[in-house]
Amino acid sequence: MTIIDVINKKRLNMELSREEIEFAVNGYVDGTVLDYQMSSLLMAIVLNGMTTRETIDLTDVMLNSGDRIDLSSIDGIVVDKHSTGGVGDKVTLVLAPLLASLGIKIAKMSGKGLGHTGGTIDKLESIPGFDTKISLDKFIKQVNDINIAIVGQTGNLVPADKKIYALRDVTGTVESIPLIASSVMSKKIASGADIIIIDVKVGSGALMKTLESARELSNMLVKIGEYYKKPTVCIITNMDEPLGYAVGNSLEVIEAINTLKGNGPSDLLEVVITLCSIIIGAVKKISNTEAKELLFKQLNNGEAYKKFEQLVISQGGNLDLLTTSNKVFSIKSDKAGYINKIDALKLGEIAKKIGAGRNTLDDEIDYGVGIVLNKKVGDYVEVNDELLKVYLNEKDISMGEIISCYKIEDERKEPNDLILDIIK
Repeated sequence: MTIIDVINKKRLNMELSREEIEFAVNGYVDGTVLDYQMSSLLMAIVLNGMTTRETIDLTDVMLNSGDRIDLSSIDGIVVDKHSTGGVGDKVTLVLAPLLASLGIKIAKMSGKGLGHTGGTIDKLESIPGFDTKISLDKFIKQVNDINIAIVGQTGNLVPADKKIYALRDVTGTVESIPLIASSVMSKKIASGADIIIIDVKVGSGALMKTLESARELSNMLVKIGEYYKKPTVCIITNMDEPLGYAVGNSLEVIEAINTLKGNGPSDLLEVVITLCSIIIGAVKKISNTEAKELLFKQLNNGEAYKKFEQLVISQGGNLDLLTTSNKVFSIKSDKAGYINKIDALKLGEIAKKIGAGRNTLDDEIDYGVGIVLNKKVGDYVEVNDELLKVYLNEKDISMGEIISCYKIEDERKEPNDLILDIIK
């Protein structure tokens, strides 16, 4: 067997065996399969897809390329949550402490973000002193002590995915359901949680552009979870406009704090409560209505925010030192009418351009820059009403580029639903 044999077989849309997948992936990890050869195989997978069996085999090979985390010493059911990523997605910052305040064990390992803004780790690292690199022993002890810890991926966890993902990012092979599903689930299974919940974003600001593709991905994620006997639930949420009002790392932390204090934007709250109620219902064996009542109680009585403070303090962070850029510009509407579209992808690209995101994992993020919307889809604006504020430091952006993200019309169109489907 040679790597050329494997590439040609997939190029001809034939099903790869477990041994062929293992040969290619392990060869790429040890360097005997070269970048350009793996790129060819990845492109063949993008064009021709993979069967469910191939996708599960790919997941398993990547999972077994490195270490697996043993969380059996954590007392209770351990929950992990993942998002496929979107503009303004700070759900984890609210969801994790909210669940932890109700006794659910949250042991979360996250990566740094590529694209519009940082990932969960970048957002937490915008809090001065917050240590996302604590040892595994401390990680487990913290979950046992306060129900929650969030860290960056540690040690030799799924090295095959790390190497393949970096290659996919620069070869136009990111948008493939088998590759996305195996990447997500190999890391989630390796991280050791008992229950996995995944927020699959769909729309202009998401990797999945259509509801059909989002459902296909969700079904695959659930099937992989079933294979490993890890209950997996996918919630498909709309990402045609940014989630909440804030886009940018420190700004999103501030919005998450406000949400934990009961003052968050309604769309962010809807996603958080929907996700949390599924988990609470499964763990505590209660109805959806009872679960939601519990969750709102924790937001309103301050317990959810106290848990966030506890998380930050336990990992060395200081919320009093959290800052944003003081160079702030107001962008105003040049016409009157209803906002019928805010291009989430374009706004996300603008946020990245001014420093809130990165193109490669080596890029530095400017934590204090970003965008805060003043109006959302469905709102009416007059001429010179503020659409948003832009927080800048070193890099500038044109007003026209931001205005072009908005579609303002005389007649109002009903905004799309936020929660589009739940698959389990």
